[in-house]
Amino acid sequence: MNSLNLGRHISGQFNEDLERVLNLVMHMGGLVEKQLNDSLIAVVDSNQELARNVLANDAQINDLEMSIDDECTRVIAKRQPAAGDLRLIMAIVKTIADLERIGDEAQKIAKVALEDFSPKQKDLLLNLDNLGHRVLGFLQVTLDAFARMDDEAAIKIHSTDSKIDREYEALMRQLMTYMMEDPRSIPQIMSVIWSARALERIGDRCQNICEYIIYLVKGKVVRHATSEDMQKL
Repeated sequence: MNSLNLGRHISGQFNEDLERVLNLVMHMGGLVEKQLNDSLIAVVDSNQELARNVLANDAQINDLEMSIDDECTRVIAKRQPAAGDLRLIMAIVKTIADLERIGDEAQKIAKVALEDFSPKQKDLLLNLDNLGHRVLGFLQVTLDAFARMDDEAAIKIHSTDSKIDREYEALMRQLMTYMMEDPRSIPQIMSVIWSARALERIGDRCQNICEYIIYLVKGKVVRHATSEDMQKL
């Protein structure tokens, strides 16, 4: 990750405390990114051992979320931040909540690797992998924008979620067609459907994080903004 750009947002007395917290956030983001990447590898390679590692490692992400949340509470109590400093802390708290949920979604994907698929059904897993790597790239650029507190990048990334939604919808149509043609495949294909849904939700979580960056830097809430509204920022 790039070095954190703190100077624009934090007064001097907060630098040490909040830099430590932000570094923990980026460490958590790195773990979540690895969890998603490992879950996709596990599915494509039918690597059950790697899938079980993903399931076991989720506890680290949960522990980090709680530790960072506690640290943010301590900073608020100790420093009594206001204005931009408080916005930053709130953005951190919201971001780690979304990262923790992305970790949960990665777990759901990893569970697909524990299923038995026929050779024909495995072709569908490759399509899931294509969507997965687009979402993984989305997560990577989102974390980079957060590290740099780059509102312009966040605005640009925010619009990318619509592409993920379209790919997700196309994959869902393909999966539904497959189930109708071969009803015996329904249990396995339902697992793929839940994984595709998990990837779509990860895209939504990344979009949320971009919104926190925009709010932090510009002070504007864009949670319900249209694409036209985003273009005006």
